[in-house]
Amino acid sequence: MTITSAIVLFSVFWFIILFIILPLNVTTQKDVDKIIPGTAPSSHVNSNLKRKFYITTIFTLLVWVPVCFGINFFVP
Repeated sequence: MTITSAIVLFSVFWFIILFIILPLNVTTQKDVDKIIPGTAPSSHVNSNLKRKFYITTIFTLLVWVPVCFGINFFVP
């Protein structure tokens, strides 16, 4: 596996895992009964994107490292 392949594989895993993690633990304006006029009641109050990016990166590394290891050593 070349370095380019490894980076592309990491990016694909990262975005897939990000889209899995994004809807988790979301607090909407309707949940806290504080709806700002002109916005949808389903709008988030605090998205915690930095925290979700860190979690995504950690989970991606946990998936990516064994996959790269498997590709490098078990695929002819």
